[in-house]
Amino acid sequence: MIKGVNRQVVEVAETGSDYFEKALFFVNPKYYGLTDGKLREKAQTLMSVTGTPPKNRPKQKRNRLKTAVQLIGSAAVGSALTVLLNFLL
Repeated sequence: MIKGVNRQVVEVAETGSDYFEKALFFVNPKYYGLTDGKLREKAQTLMSVTGTPPKNRPKQKRNRLKTAVQLIGSAAVGSALTVLLNFLL
């Protein structure tokens, strides 16, 4: 919901992203005097700098795999030590 009617808004319909259809930029009151073209140019520049969200996150999967391997390895070492101590005592 957008409250207030005394705001200048720039709407960019072509975001270049699969995720977002439109972007709304609320103009700072001290820049109300700029032309529409200049404001749109600034909005496009800002959108190109932020980039698009990543499509997948392979790093997170690697971290999960690493954690799983560490847990399994710790369990195996703990089991081996338990068996060894049972034979010695």
